[in-house]
Amino acid sequence: MAREGQIKVQSEKIFPIIKKWLYSDKDIFLRELVSNASDAIKKLERLNAIGEADTGEEKGRIEIQIDPEAKTLSVSDNGIGMTEDEVEKYITQIAFSGAEDFIEKYKDKTDAEAGIIGHFGLGFYSAFMVSDSVEIDTLSYQPGAKPVHWVSDGSDTYEIGEGARECHGTTITLHIGEDSKEFLEEFRLREMLHKYCHFMPYEIYFYPKKKDLSQKEEKSGEESKTEEKPVNNTQPLWLKKPKDCTKEEYESFYREVFMDFNPPLFWIHLNVDYPFNLKGILYFPQQSNKLQVMPGEIKLYNNQVYIADNIKEVVPEYLMLLKGVIDCPDLPLNVSRSFLQNDGDVQKISRHITKKVSDKLHSVFEEDRASFEGYWEDIAPFIKFGCIKDEKFYDRVKDIVLFKTLNHDYRTLEEYRKENEGQIFYVTDENVQAQYIRLFQENGMNAVLLTHAIDSHFISFLEYKESGLKFARIDSDLSDSMKTDGEKPDEEAVKALCEQFKAAVGKEDLDVQAENLKSKETPAIILVSEYERRLNDMSAMYGGMFPAGAQAKTTLVLNAQNDIVQKITSLPEEQKPLVCKYVYDLAMLSNQRLSADELSEFMKRSSELLKLAVFSQRAE
Repeated sequence: MAREGQIKVQSEKIFPIIKKWLYSDKDIFLRELVSNASDAIKKLERLNAIGEADTGEEKGRIEIQIDPEAKTLSVSDNGIGMTEDEVEKYITQIAFSGAEDFIEKYKDKTDAEAGIIGHFGLGFYSAFMVSDSVEIDTLSYQPGAKPVHWVSDGSDTYEIGEGARECHGTTITLHIGEDSKEFLEEFRLREMLHKYCHFMPYEIYFYPKKKDLSQKEEKSGEESKTEEKPVNNTQPLWLKKPKDCTKEEYESFYREVFMDFNPPLFWIHLNVDYPFNLKGILYFPQQSNKLQVMPGEIKLYNNQVYIADNIKEVVPEYLMLLKGVIDCPDLPLNVSRSFLQNDGDVQKISRHITKKVSDKLHSVFEEDRASFEGYWEDIAPFIKFGCIKDEKFYDRVKDIVLFKTLNHDYRTLEEYRKENEGQIFYVTDENVQAQYIRLFQENGMNAVLLTHAIDSHFISFLEYKESGLKFARIDSDLSDSMKTDGEKPDEEAVKALCEQFKAAVGKEDLDVQAENLKSKETPAIILVSEYERRLNDMSAMYGGMFPAGAQAKTTLVLNAQNDIVQKITSLPEEQKPLVCKYVYDLAMLSNQRLSADELSEFMKRSSELLKLAVFSQRAE
């Protein structure tokens, strides 16, 4: 017959686990203690509001002090405080949440949960990650309550008795351990406060020198004139309604949060009350390096308390190229508040953020296309990455994806296809592919500029998504519009010429053909197989993970209309190899940058041809 039992936890064994494994970063203890202080103030405000307490209109504040000589760090609040019974109940029972208890007790009288952060009853114990011992000095708001002093060294015992605190609230004093002395340094504490507590809802004051935080403060006339400044901003911009925010405020807030003094391109202000509570601002930053996309930073908050950066469950990977802040009290956080439970609510929030981003992009495009085109070089990598990663996002934004043309204007895919029938040619490097660009423009043809690393993936994605769409690099094929309709060159003569080139260049596998090109000035061009080149590019990018040949297939196209090509067969036999190699060099040079050895050989042949030209003139 089955029987029931009770799981038991031995505190002397759980404390070492807490000290080492409760949180991924030790410095997070400060966030936990300040969050608890914030909750204590919020609870007292709620009790005052419903008449359960009467502490006047005293402004909630949190004070943090370090004393390097005594090796202590203190966090103090003027919140609800605790009685001795409450200390025994909430502190000495690990994972018993005072926040949950408060919410349950007052749920019928007020929206008790709103703004309350802690729910797991473990935040206080993060103090032991950096401390040899921890003290609590607390005084309940309740009339006639006595102050309480509690101390523990992290073992399974503690001492509790009457304390000396004179004002309601709580002070947590950490006796910092030898291996955590960094948390007694002023710069380190300011850094942590900025990271974790910069937007806490109550003013935080930092005292890097000793100050008694447990006693009532008596200020002299002179001292009262000295205005203290909190280290945090209790009213972050995302709390305001979008219609009440100015351009200057958005840009100032961006500088404050990200220390980026290049103004953002534009932004999205999130302000949702239903079906979940979500506020925030997402910025589209300028990209200082157009070839390498710089990752963004999206900070996640819960009731103005920093949780983590770039949490993929809430913000899709491709949105990480943006910068921003998101505050969502409805997120179901786990015990460490550092990761999110992957449930349906989180997915809904993620989908909503994605939709808001696509809606904003559409509104900018439709209301001010000129500005949208001006932003395009900065936002293109983000949009293309988003399309590849999320087909729903692609379906939302595909009509506003732009392509820059050789004329340096912008077209949507639909606009470009209407203007340019058939295959879409593209350019990856305007300098290297300059000759091909000239041939195109001389023949009234256009191409699009795809110069970013992500473009090779993006066009493959488009070919997969859009039926009948085909991209080809400008050096991969000859358009019929680049050829003349004149008489075809003699087949036997062409065959002999091609064989001469193969022999002269020394590449038996070189494919050589002749065409009548409209541009007579060009002796020859190189064509590179689009499919094999893409495969090789992908293999190089991913370190040989994809199969690829040693070299993409190349074709040397001789221009039968060119005077030099036409006269090669009539040259003296000893000159033919030199001229053939030189023509091949010119074609290769217009297709790619020559290696050091290839460039050296090209210079030698150039010198030999100059000698021939000079001496032939003298002979005449």
